[in-house]
Amino acid sequence: MTARLRKPLVGEDGGVSFWPAPHTDHAVHATVALPGSKSITNRALILAALADRPSTITGALRSRDTNLMIAALQAMGTEITGEADTLTVTPAETLHNATIDCGLAGTVMRFLPPVAALAHGNVAFFGDEQARLRPLGTILDAVRQLGVDIEGNTLPFVVHGTGSLRGGQVTIDASGSSQFVSGLLLSAARFEEGVTVRHEGAPLPSLPHIAMTVQMLGQADVRVEAPGSPRAEQVWTVTPGPIHAVDWDVEPDLSNATPFLAAAAVTGGEVTIPHWPSLTTQPGDVIREILVRMGAEARRFDGRLVVRGPDRLAGIDIDLHDVGELTPTVAALAALADSPSRLRGIAHLRGHETDRLAALSTEINRLGGQVTEAEDGLHIVPAALRGGTWHSYADHRMATAGAILGLRVPGVQIEDIGTTAKTLPNFVNLWDAMLSDGQVDSTTAGAAH
Repeated sequence: MTARLRKPLVGEDGGVSFWPAPHTDHAVHATVALPGSKSITNRALILAALADRPSTITGALRSRDTNLMIAALQAMGTEITGEADTLTVTPAETLHNATIDCGLAGTVMRFLPPVAALAHGNVAFFGDEQARLRPLGTILDAVRQLGVDIEGNTLPFVVHGTGSLRGGQVTIDASGSSQFVSGLLLSAARFEEGVTVRHEGAPLPSLPHIAMTVQMLGQADVRVEAPGSPRAEQVWTVTPGPIHAVDWDVEPDLSNATPFLAAAAVTGGEVTIPHWPSLTTQPGDVIREILVRMGAEARRFDGRLVVRGPDRLAGIDIDLHDVGELTPTVAALAALADSPSRLRGIAHLRGHETDRLAALSTEINRLGGQVTEAEDGLHIVPAALRGGTWHSYADHRMATAGAILGLRVPGVQIEDIGTTAKTLPNFVNLWDAMLSDGQVDSTTAGAAH
């Protein structure tokens, strides 16, 4: 298969930047307090920017992806103040022309074109070089179907906003990313006719993320009709009307917690994550089931999740279609397990920050692993791993997967560990603190805001 992979990062001195992943022969014991969910933060920012009055967001993640969302909404006229994790958002009376940097953030490049259509004037989108490879045609063609003139089919592109959007019915194939559906739903209450989105194609990936969007719209008193089950006809309808302001309280990012929980699993240690929600739409919550199936213990009590690693980690055969973002963590666990694993249902990961299936197989095999790509997943056979370079491909979850492997494999050198700032600022300090004093708090471990 042809891998869509980014070249290694070249530094200003002409060399390649690598981070020596910490290695330990001891069980990890730590309590790790993590910042807020990127997915919830960026959805809350859009809903707050389109709301009927000012609102606050408490516990917001401050990372590259969320800062890009903040800057984009500010560029169109929204007032957003607050330097740390508490933000005050004051909607603009009218949105206006702007230039928007998407970086590599799928939520920015896929959620904001419908918002830009509500602006008076042209809104130009650009991003990182790698972002030009991320699929965008589905969302741009959908917005065109709803009555908007858009120039371009990939980054860079320009939305010619007229201050309103007709809305109505649109049929799309969102099998490449659930973000195409969420991007249409988030601002649809402001469309003249609302929107009815019908998905026709292969099964939708990451349905929990669409459920998150629908739940948050409901909190803002937006009326949404959603499918009753994954087997029902995949149609969502948003009724036009106001988006009421909500003072959002953002949950910790459960997907960002997975590398730390994996550290307990692969070292036979114990890691505690405070403030783990009892009910959530975050896909990261599924890590509890995965770790238990691989032999670990996972107990939630008193608002805390505690994971204790086994003496021997078992392989797993699992469909990750709905929780594809967990694949790099699960692949790293599988590479350190004592029996084969099969990760299925994740063909859509070829359209993420990089082709994650090709990247994972390439990098694990580079360290001596035995990984075979399938059309929709990976087959991983345990092997004696050795140290070596691990390329991140500008993908934050590839970088953290390499860090997990480095715990048990000495000499792993990770290219561009700084890419983790996309969703988890100062990952290196958090990781080092976990291995040293065992008490890790994202607000005190030097995390940049």
